[in-house]
Amino acid sequence: MKKIILASAVFAAFAGSMAYAEEQKPEHEVSFNATLISDYRYRGISQTRLQPALQGGADYTHNPSGFYLGTWLSTIKWTKDAGGGGDVEWDIYGGKRGEIVPGVSYDVGVLNYVYPSNGLNPSANTSEIYGQVGYGPAYIKYSHSLTNLFGFADSKGSGYLDIGANVDVAEGLQLNLHAGHQRVKNNGAASYTDWKVGLTKDFGVVSGAIALVGTDTKTYVGPAPDNKNLGKNALVVSIGKTF
Repeated sequence: MKKIILASAVFAAFAGSMAYAEEQKPEHEVSFNATLISDYRYRGISQTRLQPALQGGADYTHNPSGFYLGTWLSTIKWTKDAGGGGDVEWDIYGGKRGEIVPGVSYDVGVLNYVYPSNGLNPSANTSEIYGQVGYGPAYIKYSHSLTNLFGFADSKGSGYLDIGANVDVAEGLQLNLHAGHQRVKNNGAASYTDWKVGLTKDFGVVSGAIALVGTDTKTYVGPAPDNKNLGKNALVVSIGKTF
């Protein structure tokens, strides 16, 4: 009987501390991030002509409801390479995340990719809605374009399927696995599959990542005279901080 009483007391204390931790979680949470990366790959395709990029953003979360808003920017080269202008990608997004049932998470929202002064016709500016379901370290996500996709004519309704997992393999060390398929509506030649295998390490002050990325496409190439395959297999390294 004494053992039962003791166990009950320990459980009650543990449950109480968990409830207290939940209560202490801030209602409004704001974070910032900055990253230096050796090659900005988006869905497997280099946005920087296989060269480094500087990136940064900010996020706001309303914890009780799960609603969030954020913005993120990166240096790019592809809009100029495509015959337009601009050297920045500016993302603006918002959505809601939470749990469907215990252990099964969801994340739904809208994401606007803005390329100031891109001057392309059709414009590179793109809007997508997305939905994600996660279980443990694994997730599946689908993004659907509400506009033309990154300057492709008549491509409204294109979709991207993203399947992956972020698995903790040691303290502060995570294995990152990803496979995706980009379908460009009315342009089968531009559709392709991409993949990534990487590691992310939290060093405390900063975090570092290394990943092998690639695609099955040879359609996406950089400008002459190099004409390099922007989706070729490559090792990408980054260092960043969230604060």
